[in-house]
Amino acid sequence: MSDWKSVKLGDVAKITMGQSPSSSTYNEFGYGLPFLQGCADFGPKYPIKKVYCSDPLKIAESNSILISVRAPVGALNIADTKYCIGRGLAGILGTSVDQAFLNYLISANIYKLESQSQGSTFAAINSGDLSNLSLEIPETNETQRTIANILSTVDDVIEKTEAAIDKYQAIKAGMMQDLFTRGIDTQTGKLRPTIEEAPELYKESELGWIPKGWDATEFKDACLEYINGGTPSTKNASNWVGNIPWITGADFLESFEVGFIRRHINEDALRYSSSHLIREGNILLVTRTGVGKLAIAPFDVAISQDITGIILDPSQYCVEFFYYYLQILVEDFKKMNQGTSINGIIRSDLEATLILKPPLDEQKQIAAVLKALDETLKKEQSNQSKYHDLKIGLMADLLTYKVRVIINEDKLENS
Repeated sequence: MSDWKSVKLGDVAKITMGQSPSSSTYNEFGYGLPFLQGCADFGPKYPIKKVYCSDPLKIAESNSILISVRAPVGALNIADTKYCIGRGLAGILGTSVDQAFLNYLISANIYKLESQSQGSTFAAINSGDLSNLSLEIPETNETQRTIANILSTVDDVIEKTEAAIDKYQAIKAGMMQDLFTRGIDTQTGKLRPTIEEAPELYKESELGWIPKGWDATEFKDACLEYINGGTPSTKNASNWVGNIPWITGADFLESFEVGFIRRHINEDALRYSSSHLIREGNILLVTRTGVGKLAIAPFDVAISQDITGIILDPSQYCVEFFYYYLQILVEDFKKMNQGTSINGIIRSDLEATLILKPPLDEQKQIAAVLKALDETLKKEQSNQSKYHDLKIGLMADLLTYKVRVIINEDKLENS
C-alpha cells in the first residue's frame, strides 16, 4: 500500500452543494441551464433534461459527479454538460485526482454516505459528510487513469450488452404484434402479407380481422382443467420440510418465468392441504396477488392460492404458443382485477375471455420463432449478469489495492 494514500474527499475535489433557484426562473423551452432538483430525472448514466433554469444559483460543471444528498441518498449520475442543481444534489469535481477514477471510487464508497444518513427523520447528508469522506487513492494520476480505463472497458461492454437486450426486446415486441395478427404462412414459413396488402387472406371475427383459417374462441374451450392452489398450515413446521417446490405469486419474475424457489413442502403437506401439484410443462397463471404473472412450469411444482394451473387440450393448443399469447393479454388480466372487492380474477371472467385459435401447426411455428428470440435474449441477459459480476469483482480488487496495476507491463499483478 506504499503507493496509495489516505485522503478526504474535500482535499482532492471541489464539492458544490445545490441550492434551489426561484421557480419563476424555470422553463421547458431550453432557456438557461438544464435544472435538476434531485435525482428524479437521473438516467442510467446521464440525467434526462426536462426543466431549465434561466437564473441558476449553483452550477455543477460538465463531467462532475452528481450525487443525491437527500432521500434516496447516494444515487449517482454524471453531468454530461453544465447543470443548475437544486438542494437535493451536490456536484463533485476532482481537483487533484483523475475524474474518471473518482467516479468509480465514489461509487465503491457510497455505502459510507448511506450509513451516515440513517437514523434521522429525513435521510440526508451535508457538505461536511461529503468533505470528510475517507478514501484511499493511488499516489499517481497515471495509476488512477489505468484503473479507470480497465473499469471503463467493462462498462463499455455492459452498455453494448444492454443495447443488444433493448434491441431484441423491441424485436420480440414487434414480432409478437405481427405473429398474433398476421400469423405465418405454413408453406413459406414467413409472415403473411398484411391485410392492406392481401385482404383476401383475412376475415372478420369477434376479435377483429384475423387470418382465414383462424378462429376466435373462449378461454374455457382451450382448457381441459383448471387447478387451484393453497397453503399448507404454517403452524405445523413439519409441513415445510420436504423436497416439493411450493410457489406463490411472489416467486414469478417479470420475464414470465418462475424465479428462485424459496420454500418446499412434503407429501403429507400436499395431500392434506388445498395445494396441488402442477406437472412440468403446464401453464401457471397468477390469478390473485400479482395478477397477470405467468410461466410454464419448469418442473413439477406445488402452487399456492395465488396461482391457477391451466391444463390445455393438446388437440387444440400448443402450450408454448398459449404461453406467448397470454403475455399479450397480461394487461387485460390486470384490468379484470380492478374496481372489484375481490383480490383476483373471477373464474367466469377468465373463462369468457375471447382468444385466438390458429391451426395447431401454425401455433407451433409461431412459438418456435418466439422461443428462438427468447433464447437470444436470455443469452444476452446472462452475459449482462456475468459482466456486472466481473465489474463488481474488479472494483473490489482495483479500488482496494488488492490487485496492483503495473503500468509499464500493462497487466495486473496480484499483490
